[in-house]
Amino acid sequence: MIHVDTSALIAALTGARTAAFVLRGFISDGLRVGICTPVLYEWHRGPRSPQELASRQTLFPDHAVFPFGLDEAVLAADLYRQMARPRRREIDIAIAACALTNSAALWTLNPKDFADIPGLTLAT
Repeated sequence: MIHVDTSALIAALTGARTAAFVLRGFISDGLRVGICTPVLYEWHRGPRSPQELASRQTLFPDHAVFPFGLDEAVLAADLYRQMARPRRREIDIAIAACALTNSAALWTLNPKDFADIPGLTLAT
């Protein structure tokens, strides 16, 4: 399973869609690919065209978005306390916690943002 970070979602579904080929590759390889609610939050904060919103909904429908619930919140808090420099990284930590609780690797275009999160596997 692969969870998609906001950076990868934006690069795959907006503008020149420079990362769309990677997303298509995951899907054609038969991997389950999803997003979590913190990614959905970050996605909706940005300016999105109707076509971009429709593309996201087609690939990652609302009913299939992984929630940030109790287990994810507790894990995110634990990770926060373990990390040397967690401030201003709360959303990234929440995204990582969602991936971890779902036994998923995280596909991001900002691997440095997640490199120090214990137990997290980054997808390439």
